[in-house]
Amino acid sequence: MPNYRRFFAGHAVSVIGTWMQRVAQDWLVLELTDSPVALGISTALQFLPTLLFGLWGGVLVDRLDRRRTIMATQAASAVLAAALAVLVLSDLVQLWMVYALTLGLGFVTVLDTPARQAFITEMVSPENYVNAQALNSTVHNAGRLVGPAVAGVLIATVDVGAAFAVNALSFAAVLLGLARMNPKELHRVPALPRAKGQARQGLRYVWEHPELRACLFLVAVVALLGQNFRVVFPLLARETFGGGPEVYGWLTSALGVGAVLGALASAARVDATAWSLLLWTFAFAGVNVAAAAAPALALAMAAIVALGIANICFNTLARTLLQIRTDPTLQGRVIALHSLVFLGSTPLGAPITGWVCEQWGPRAGLLLAGISAGLAGLAVLPWLRKVRARREE
Repeated sequence: MPNYRRFFAGHAVSVIGTWMQRVAQDWLVLELTDSPVALGISTALQFLPTLLFGLWGGVLVDRLDRRRTIMATQAASAVLAAALAVLVLSDLVQLWMVYALTLGLGFVTVLDTPARQAFITEMVSPENYVNAQALNSTVHNAGRLVGPAVAGVLIATVDVGAAFAVNALSFAAVLLGLARMNPKELHRVPALPRAKGQARQGLRYVWEHPELRACLFLVAVVALLGQNFRVVFPLLARETFGGGPEVYGWLTSALGVGAVLGALASAARVDATAWSLLLWTFAFAGVNVAAAAAPALALAMAAIVALGIANICFNTLARTLLQIRTDPTLQGRVIALHSLVFLGSTPLGAPITGWVCEQWGPRAGLLLAGISAGLAGLAVLPWLRKVRARREE
């Protein structure tokens, strides 16, 4: 699969820069405002466009050439990162500028996320979907491991703007990989013709398939209240453990270590079911509670490694379940629905988590994540039992 190898190599470089930018942006907002709520707002702005326009982004992905779409979105992301680097390094940056550029990146994400997820099915054959998703997750979380640590060092020793500059340069790798692909070897899906009601068609398809419906419900709850790490971890580093950007980088890297381990374990799977997703939902709930109770930094980092394992296994299973249970002509729209609840919930969940942390401290943010995930799993349990009973009849 030469095309997938080229994409894999370019993505491996780019994702390190992406995680550097995320850490740097969060720290920059804290430096400018010293406000957890402002941090939640900046995170929310990046994902607000997905909440508002995610469904239509999926329709466009089903209509457009996915490879060319990704090239366009990656180039736009590079420009936005470069602009932020210039503003910070020239000491002109203000909070509203960070908000504006973050919102711009959010509009790029509307197309970029479903296009990249759906593009996997064009690069590999169906029997390799699970492995390809797991490898993508491994790369993504290896970037989460390396990127934050490098960003923490750059912020402490050079300037926060240096992390944005490195991210802008990193997009060259993925663009080169996409440019070097052989389009004739892609398993292309016929372009979706223009017609009315195509976004609603994706909603109906998910609603009529109970496993897909249960999957998206769990993703919605976990994403809304459970995966706001960019809000909780900077506060945990600074307020609970009395550290600076380097401690934030360590916590994020600990999550990345767990995520890499979880992704490698997921690569051995050959199938994905709603029941296995439910089990990882309960695991995610438990390790969040354990992290909230950790009395020392070393124990918290150990719990966060376990959190990374549970988080990536949950996310990989959810994406894979949606791909292998969805008709190829609807993949862009169904994956866009996943993006809507996975990323689009952040504009609501991040400020909520920021407010909870402001009132009761960052440990309360971890407890919120654990309790909400556990309740969501209990709510889905009767649905899946009914599906199993019908299949056994």
